Amino acid sequence: MNSESEFQDNQLKLSPAELAKYIDHSLLHPTMTDKDLEEGCLLAKKYNTATVCIKPYAVAKAKEFLKGTTVGICTVIGFPHGSNTTDLKVIETIEACRNGATEIDMVVNIGKVIGGDWNYVEAEIAEIMEAALEHNAILKVIFENDFLNEEQKIKLCQICSSIGVAFVKTSTGYGYVKQENGMFLTRGATMEDLMLMRKHSAPHVQIKAAGGIRKLSDLLEAIKAGATRIGATATESIILEAMSGAPFADTNSPSQHNY
Repeated sequence: MNSESEFQDNQLKLSPAELAKYIDHSLLHPTMTDKDLEEGCLLAKKYNTATVCIKPYAVAKAKEFLKGTTVGICTVIGFPHGSNTTDLKVIETIEACRNGATEIDMVVNIGKVIGGDWNYVEAEIAEIMEAALEHNAILKVIFENDFLNEEQKIKLCQICSSIGVAFVKTSTGYGYVKQENGMFLTRGATMEDLMLMRKHSAPHVQIKAAGGIRKLSDLLEAIKAGATRIGATATESIILEAMSGAPFADTNSPSQHNY
């Protein structure tokens, strides 16, 4: 079966090429080398993903690797804990855009969210969005849902809707929460969170699912829940699974598992 074969679940009918345009190919691991960056950009180019999502220092190099393609360049701001000052986040954003970034994924100040300092949170998002738009980039706002309760997630959706950001995003993939046994785990994107974010965000605000999406069925379920962009490191295996004609997961009744 060739790469243009179409796959269908009861309500989704997407070719592998169309699925690739949902994906921000993630290259954010702390150990990523320049060689890894080049290989990742070439993979994104091969499958024509929506973007590569990379660390700020790598933006200029990625622009070289992706010259002449339709693959966008996404970078992260205040990553992964959102703890930089607003001024530094704005400077990061401007520099990233000048280096070639077309999409900005910023992490909210998580402590300010949990502490309920909503004026700070709203002002910061608005400043970063203004900087991004002035430099022809869009803004995605990362919540880091593993640390937040439902009320906080809903409030962030409302703030982001009011400001008019392009996307709200579930997580960094690095929001590790200490468990009772001392281990650190992260859930990343969950069906429950995606549906909550879609429900409480304005129609013009899109949803990005990130963290733990490793299989075609994960990606399809995220789309079914309302995501229009997916952050993934397992891009190639997901696309190859789609090309193989693998059956769709039953997404009529969204599962409650974590990706």
